[in-house]
Amino acid sequence: MREEGEKEKEEFRHIVRILDTDLDGKRSVAYSLCGIKGIGRRVAKTIVVSSGIDPRAKMGELSDDEIERLKGAIKNAEKRLPRWMLNRKKDLITGEDKHIMGSDLLLKLREDINLLRKIRSYRGIRHERGLKVRGQRTKSTGRKGLVVGVTRKKLLATKAKSKTGER
Repeated sequence: MREEGEKEKEEFRHIVRILDTDLDGKRSVAYSLCGIKGIGRRVAKTIVVSSGIDPRAKMGELSDDEIERLKGAIKNAEKRLPRWMLNRKKDLITGEDKHIMGSDLLLKLREDINLLRKIRSYRGIRHERGLKVRGQRTKSTGRKGLVVGVTRKKLLATKAKSKTGER
């Protein structure tokens, strides 16, 4: 009886590596997949259910076969997910619908911003200058740098000196 408990502890993985990302083995499969960039809760649950794995099972308790099935489902997410759930619809260059995850997502985002800068679009110029891009107000929020305020006492003192110096 005790040997079985020790055997189960040995099989439990505290860290599972999928798509060059370390995932927590103590969390459920659906929530653990959210640690990969480009996979949210809804996409994670859809991928897990479509691969035939219980979404509430712990990630560390999955067998090697189930983890491989999960990796395959993640790689073929474009085919398993509906079009509206993909994060890159109508790619600018190829026109394909894709779901990008991991480090590829960060690279594509950087490429898109650089393209906007290169073609000198409004959004590209806002990115370039470090300003808000999506129409937010900028009068009072989003300020950077030192506070350039007016010190009232110093102004009054300099005015008083200038008036006494004139007379």
